[in-house]
Amino acid sequence: MDYLLLVVALGLIIGGAMLLTDGSVALARRLRIPEFIVGLTVVAVGTSMPEMAVSMISAVGGHGDMAIGNVVGSNIANALLILGVCAIFAPIAFTKSNIRRDLPLNIVVSLVLLLVTFTSASIGRIEGILLLMGYVAMIIYSVRSDRKAMSREEVSKEDISMLRVLLMIVAGLAGLIFGGDMFVDSATNIALSWGVSEAVIAITLVAVGTSLPELAASLASIIKGSAAIALGNVVGSNIANILLILGACSTVTPLTMNGVAMSDIYVVVATSFILLLSALFIGDKKITRFEGLVFVAIYATYIYMLL
Repeated sequence: MDYLLLVVALGLIIGGAMLLTDGSVALARRLRIPEFIVGLTVVAVGTSMPEMAVSMISAVGGHGDMAIGNVVGSNIANALLILGVCAIFAPIAFTKSNIRRDLPLNIVVSLVLLLVTFTSASIGRIEGILLLMGYVAMIIYSVRSDRKAMSREEVSKEDISMLRVLLMIVAGLAGLIFGGDMFVDSATNIALSWGVSEAVIAITLVAVGTSLPELAASLASIIKGSAAIALGNVVGSNIANILLILGACSTVTPLTMNGVAMSDIYVVVATSFILLLSALFIGDKKITRFEGLVFVAIYATYIYMLL
């Protein structure tokens, strides 16, 4: 039954990703919002809901290491595995705002996670509240700064109705969330039957499972020619994972690292720097297919060494 649920969950995730991408692109067009901002907010938060659900349940159940491990593993998978796979399909270009604001912000947030965990190997309620406040401030700043450069053109008559757009987004998010939850449950049951530890499950299987919505949504965006949403989705999800998810979970109950090693936090920080270096010095301001292969190889090596 777990193997059957795994297949059904993948179907829900892929279908939900297609609907969410279509609805998000239409929403950006109707509201004259840059596609990257839609990826940074609607798509990123929506596809991060599986991580939120798993981390919150783990935190409330007293498994802080599962909550932190899930976020750490998801961020690493997002930056290396997801962007790597997407770049193999089609090179992903960086915009000026990505290089000047978004990628440096991703680095700052990763360093905040390092600072919080390095000093006490835990995340308390005060830190959680500060993380949540940081997330709200980041969203407000990003939207305001990009809206200044937005076009004021009228919405095309060919655009679909707002009601249909909202229904597509809601249906897409529902497919991603329920499919992601179903995948994690069935995959975790399978892994536990193999005798794998909780820490390894959190950073590897659960993290990759909860990152499948990001992978599906990003691939769908690439296929539809909206690479900006794919990049915004990954960067936004990584920021949301740390500020929103860990912030919310640690506000409810303090989180302790336990089985999560500091070396895993270092990898999160390293991947955030890799993205900026890729934008500045490699591939002419884009992630090339070759870089995508390198990203996937680095991720596979990390998982191999972890196991």
